[in-house]
Amino acid sequence: MAVGRGPHDIASLLEPLDRFGRILALKLYRLTAAHAAAVPVLPCLDHEAMLHGGIDPHVAVYLAETGSGDLHELVFTPARQRIDIDRVSTWGESSDGSHARLLAVLGSAFPGWRVRVTAPVWWRGDRRVADACHAQVSLRDVLLSPDVAAVAARIGRLQTISSLMEKESRVASWGVRTVTGPVLPAAGVLTYVAVGALGAPLGEQAVTVIRSLVVGLLGAVFLYYGLKAVQLTEMANRVWKRTAEYSLVLAERQRIARTPPPTG
Repeated sequence: MAVGRGPHDIASLLEPLDRFGRILALKLYRLTAAHAAAVPVLPCLDHEAMLHGGIDPHVAVYLAETGSGDLHELVFTPARQRIDIDRVSTWGESSDGSHARLLAVLGSAFPGWRVRVTAPVWWRGDRRVADACHAQVSLRDVLLSPDVAAVAARIGRLQTISSLMEKESRVASWGVRTVTGPVLPAAGVLTYVAVGALGAPLGEQAVTVIRSLVVGLLGAVFLYYGLKAVQLTEMANRVWKRTAEYSLVLAERQRIARTPPPTG
């Protein structure tokens, strides 16, 4: 199944999803959708903000299963005949049973396509990001809640949290930079003098090993806190992107609500 850059191509690509559920929103990267789309259409912020280009055109879909109402996010990359199921963005919004049914539908509707599943990764803090977002506003409310004003207020709170996370990461990062410079050399000198005094009973080789261990452990502590600061910055960025995406979805929902239905 080949797909170009036109709106009709996207419609035909996503048509088989009707047997599973209802499309709630689309995210596009270097593709276009029909102007009269009945669902929110927004850019793919994750890939628009990449450091490098060369990303294949793709369309991401928020999909609600008929019956259960479980939410899923699918990313179709036609050039590679690949479908990615992002279980991070819909964390807590879908069951394992619904996920298995989705895999079965995709296997029959898109033969020859490769299906990949993206699960939360602990070292990237995916669970922490998902929990922080879900504690303020759920994806389900963003896509379906009729009280748009209340959802917008909760998104605003989440954006405030992302800004605070980013500021805390700056404090931690500058703290590590400030302390590492003077403390690490001073600790090295003190270790050299203090451990060197034990050279006679321990032996020169043991003294060298102890000195290296002490300085290495101290450096590892500073490195750990530096990496944690970088991780917090990255998590804050992802939380902020989630608030931006949610705001775009709400704006699109309001636009669609104001658009009169086609006549004739």
